[in-house]
Amino acid sequence: MMRLERGTSRLYGLMLVPAVVVLLADQLTKLWAVSALSGGERVAVIPPLIHFRLLYNAGAAFSIGTGATWVFTLVAAVAVFGILYIARRLASPGWALVLGVLLGGAVSHLGDRLFREPGFARGHVVDFIDYGPFVGNVADIALACGGVAIVLLSLRGVPLAKVPGGKSA
Repeated sequence: MMRLERGTSRLYGLMLVPAVVVLLADQLTKLWAVSALSGGERVAVIPPLIHFRLLYNAGAAFSIGTGATWVFTLVAAVAVFGILYIARRLASPGWALVLGVLLGGAVSHLGDRLFREPGFARGHVVDFIDYGPFVGNVADIALACGGVAIVLLSLRGVPLAKVPGGKSA
């Protein structure tokens, strides 16, 4: 059983809120995209910057590694468990929010990899937000924003976790 250090349970709960929001937003918008968009058709949203276009991505960003979908499934699973492990000692609300956003995106992508076609642990991620050379989804946006926020929190010296003994690291 996972044990939270004293005073950390509130931050752990705070982390779960954006995780659930990102997960639900991503999966609901993907459900909409699969039902409303046909493959390849571009629908202008904010021309010429943003269109909707349904794609199924077997690879990582920019469709890199399309033959190694199982690797991305494993990476997503490790990311989810790593975030949950690190979050046991959260030291700040900022890190709780950032890890929550990352957790939501990682869980959503893991769900796609595990349960979408063509099969278990080989599933393709639904991408539908077309912004120029990139096509992504809500989870991708959350992961990118979370990455930027990690850099900002790190540059500001905000401690991520408490080390045993109560000090922040």
